[in-house]
Amino acid sequence: MQLYTVREAIAEDLPGTLRRLADAGFSRVEPFAFTNFPELAGALTSTGLATPTTHQGFIADGNIADVASAAASMGISTVIDPFVAPEKWTTAEDVSETARRLNEAAQIAAEHGITVGYHNHAHEIENTIDGVTALEYFAGLLDPAVVLEVDTYWVAVGGADPVELLGRLGDRVVAIHVKDGPGTAETKDQVAVGSGSLDIPAILAAAPNALRVIELDDSRGDRFEAVVDSLAYLTSLENGASA
Repeated sequence: MQLYTVREAIAEDLPGTLRRLADAGFSRVEPFAFTNFPELAGALTSTGLATPTTHQGFIADGNIADVASAAASMGISTVIDPFVAPEKWTTAEDVSETARRLNEAAQIAAEHGITVGYHNHAHEIENTIDGVTALEYFAGLLDPAVVLEVDTYWVAVGGADPVELLGRLGDRVVAIHVKDGPGTAETKDQVAVGSGSLDIPAILAAAPNALRVIELDDSRGDRFEAVVDSLAYLTSLENGASA
C-alpha cells in the first residue's frame, strides 16, 4: 500500500498507523517522501513491514546520492520519482532531458545497490510525441536499468487503456498502482479497488510480475477502510486464480 493514502494518520501517529496496517493484513508498504520521516525506519522494523519501493523526488534537484544512501540503509531497493511537472511532457526535447537526468541518476543509485524509476500521472498519457504517449516515448529513451511504476488509474484518466499500455511497456513495468473509481480527474471520486469502473482483473493479468500497490489519492469515504476492502478484493482474486 502507498502510505500517501493515509497521510493524515501518519502525520499524527506514524508507528501506530503502520501497526494498524500490519494488523489489517498488509505485509508491504510503499512510503512517500521517506527521508522526511525520521521515525519511519524504526516503525517499519517494529511492525515487520517490508518496503520494496518508495516514492521520493530526485530528478529535479539531483540529490539521488543522498536518497539512494538513505534507501539502502532502510532495505529499500527501488526509489521511484513520483512527479515531473506537466509542462515537461509536451516536447521531445523536454522529455529527453528528463530521461537523461533519470539515466544519470540510475548510475549513481547503482553504486548504492538501488534501482530508480518513474511513476506517471495523467499528463504523461494525455500528451503525445511522435504518435505515442509521452510516457512511451520517455520509456524508449531510458537505460535498461531504469524501471517504471505505472499508475493504471491515471492512465485511464489520461485517455489510454491501461491493459494495452501495460502490454506495450512490458517488463519495464516492475510495479503498478492499483486504484479504482469512475476514471475522472477528481481524486475524491476514487473508491476501494473492485468498486469502480476499471477492469482490475485484466489490468493485473497485463502485468503479472509487477508489484501491486494499492492507493487512493483521496476519497469521499474513509480511506483506511477503502484500502482494507481493496486488500480483501485483491486477495479474493488471487485465491480464485489459485483454486
